[in-house]
Amino acid sequence: MSTFLYEAMNQAGQEVKDEIEAASTEDALAKIRSLGYYPTKLKQKGGKRAVKAEAAAAAGGKKKKTVGGIGRVKVKEVTQFTRQLSTLQDAGLPILRSLRILEQQQKPGMLRMILRNVADDIEGGATLSEAMASQPKAFDRLYCNMVQAGETGGVLDVILQRLADFMERAQRLKRKVVGAMIYPAVVITFAVGIVAGIMIAVVPKFEEIFRDFGTTLPSMTMMLINTSNWFVKARPPGWVIVLFSPVIAVSLMKLLSMSEAGRYGIDLVKLKIPILGNILAKSAVARFTRTLGTLLAAGVPILEAINITRETSGSEVYSRALRTVHDEIREGESFANPLRAAKICDSIVVNMIDVGEETGDLDKMLIKIADNYDEEVETLVDGLVSLLEPVMVVALGGIVGFIVIALFLPLVHLINAVSGGGG
Repeated sequence: MSTFLYEAMNQAGQEVKDEIEAASTEDALAKIRSLGYYPTKLKQKGGKRAVKAEAAAAAGGKKKKTVGGIGRVKVKEVTQFTRQLSTLQDAGLPILRSLRILEQQQKPGMLRMILRNVADDIEGGATLSEAMASQPKAFDRLYCNMVQAGETGGVLDVILQRLADFMERAQRLKRKVVGAMIYPAVVITFAVGIVAGIMIAVVPKFEEIFRDFGTTLPSMTMMLINTSNWFVKARPPGWVIVLFSPVIAVSLMKLLSMSEAGRYGIDLVKLKIPILGNILAKSAVARFTRTLGTLLAAGVPILEAINITRETSGSEVYSRALRTVHDEIREGESFANPLRAAKICDSIVVNMIDVGEETGDLDKMLIKIADNYDEEVETLVDGLVSLLEPVMVVALGGIVGFIVIALFLPLVHLINAVSGGGG
């Protein structure tokens, strides 16, 4: 019999360190699991090898499996899984049993395979955060660090609940913004299609009629005919440019976003767009303050929390500012001062962060800022939709009116000329 030193997690997510007598590594792992623990590290007393390699060998020599394929698991599915896992943990079920239950509930697909691999890794001795970190198609760095903080502090159920709340709120705001943009996008698409049809099929017929009359055409009519000729007779035709310009624009943005400077330029331009830029700015502030506040509340050290927040900010402008804030804090500066110098937030945000630092409630203050800005974003989105409707009606009315006047103005001149000649 040999003595083995081990570290494990109990059913409450708390870390346990102890030693056990066993004939082999496999026997030691079996005994640890029989106590209701999940081994994370194991080595023979006086031995050099430890842990995850031994645990993997005991699990049958399996390596950590990463699910292949194209794409990622939908955020909606991960959010739903997180809420269900937090509920099961709150009910006191062991983490491994919870994962097996949720795996069976999933429809066949990528998430089900991932949950099976996570459960297998935990059964082989890995912690939940380690197992999830090996599945980047479902769990990003923010998610894994939150879970690790919950495991370390023995409050995994609380952390999962906070993480589920965070993800649900982010999804709710995203759905609201996307839903608000659907109506204008559909109207604009149909309007462009109808105007293009008029330019291609209707205006050329009128041009032939006007040519037969042999009269001098008004400038409005000539402008309309030149636009129609560009749509039909130009090389390449204008309708091709109109049709493929969105594809070209998106491809160009993706190409630029491959570099850090390109991403920064694109995000900076977005923030300068009237009305929409304000919505994007407030959304970015709400996102980074909620992420940072949630991480700090989970017990993640502030420098690590800022790094994670920077990577998940979704805006290169805010990412660069948070990098500066991180470096300044590492040099002994406070949070508020470098953030104020970056000029990416309103003064009230910086002041609230300053107060949070002074009172020691920075995490709570960041969450309050995020709540306020989420409400402002929802109000701005509703206002933008309300504003877009009359603007689109006026714009479409102006375009249709221009086409009608341009087409019928020569006919009015011709009628007047004929009437004058006949008199």
